Amino acid sequence: MIILLFRLLLLIAIVFIIYTAYKFIINPRRKLELARDKKQFYFHDNKENTKENFLMTLKGHVFEGEKYLGTTEDSFEVINISVSAHNPEKLQGLDREDIYFMEKEILIRYPHASIEWKYPINRLIIQPLKGNHD
Repeated sequence: MIILLFRLLLLIAIVFIIYTAYKFIINPRRKLELARDKKQFYFHDNKENTKENFLMTLKGHVFEGEKYLGTTEDSFEVINISVSAHNPEKLQGLDREDIYFMEKEILIRYPHASIEWKYPINRLIIQPLKGNHD
């Protein structure tokens, strides 16, 4: 009887460990951190919850987008998104094309949204391109 109880508890423990490992592997926050460390693009969002901000990472930088719900002609949609960097003092290496890439990815998910970039990213977008002025 004790051996049977021990086997049952051992089986429950193994199932619990497998379940915990599975939840750890599929955790979106872990995927975000992994993509940040590898300097890859990753977009983490709960599209059903407009009150929950989305997170994205590119070139090792993490950005957070705050969604605002509004009306379009036909329905309620996310119509405004405000994006800020988690560590704006560490944005070295980010260029204008990276910002345009992130905007495109946001607009794929939220086509009715206008995007507002917070300081200092908005300075990169506003500044004129430097180059040859003939």
